[in-house]
Amino acid sequence: MTQAANSIAPEGLRVVAIGGGTGLSTLLRGLKLRVPHPTRPLAPGTPDPLIADLTAVVTVTDDGGSSGRLRREFKMLPPGDLRNCMVALSEDERLLSRLFKHRFRNAGALGGHNFGNLFIAALTEMTGDFAQAIRLSAEILATRGHIFPATATNVTVTARMEDGTIVRGETNITASRQRIVELMLDPPDPPPPPETLQAIAAADLITVGPGSLYTSIVTNLLVHGIPEALGAAQATRVFICNLMTQANESLHLTASQHIERIYEHAGRPIFDYALVNTAPVSRELRDRYAAEGAEITIADVDRIEALGVQCITGNFAAEGDVLRHAADRVTDALLSLPVRSAAVAAH
Repeated sequence: MTQAANSIAPEGLRVVAIGGGTGLSTLLRGLKLRVPHPTRPLAPGTPDPLIADLTAVVTVTDDGGSSGRLRREFKMLPPGDLRNCMVALSEDERLLSRLFKHRFRNAGALGGHNFGNLFIAALTEMTGDFAQAIRLSAEILATRGHIFPATATNVTVTARMEDGTIVRGETNITASRQRIVELMLDPPDPPPPPETLQAIAAADLITVGPGSLYTSIVTNLLVHGIPEALGAAQATRVFICNLMTQANESLHLTASQHIERIYEHAGRPIFDYALVNTAPVSRELRDRYAAEGAEITIADVDRIEALGVQCITGNFAAEGDVLRHAADRVTDALLSLPVRSAAVAAH
């Protein structure tokens, strides 16, 4: 690193988290606890450093479920992953955040739809601007951070599989039994919102992941300008590795091979650190995931560091009905890293 470690602005860090799916929203729940609330003090004993500005950059390629239905019927971007990030950054005890998570259970036209998705669809139709609808929704939920789509272009994700076939659409890709070799967007190289590139350039700390290797992570790196911005960023850049592999996205891939696949699509190295779980996972959960074709991601630390990426190992797993990252421990590890201040670097 060329800048002095821990050169943090007095008001706190500027953090950008890139990804999608449940992985990103889980991470945001931990990070937001270090963001001061405008009217309510932080929990007693909250450690430094604090986060002065938190931004989520979210993939927009989902075409299944409620999001997919709204995408087809209203010709809008899929709201689901963005909505999950809004809820994660909101005050969880509030009625509105619970309302945004509500899914209609009847068998009628609303059956399976999520209220938050419908709300965003209504605002999009009213304003004529999906990004504006996301901003207004975030204001209503009083989120402790900004949320930007990776691109405002209505893109379709396409994959070339190991047998040479081309599969279109995220739902079809995740349902395929073939392994993904290359991911593409149609149209290719869609532009990002200017705010996305501005947030990356101004960040002190940038995280990528966790989330499905291709459909939650790589999709962001196929947006024009984002990999270049990450490559040029003055921030400390961290890859948060998945706890488990996925059947067709990352089966049998080690942690270092996750990074290699990301670099192949980004066209450049973009990480300073990799955060990888090395704590054991219970036999019960391993057996449950094995039935779905998933397995523990192997932490091949030597190979990660041979890529020029410093490895952070530890217990970052939280067991329950499913295996998730422990947002508090991940946040503590991330915010204990030395950072390069983009503001300092600019001078």
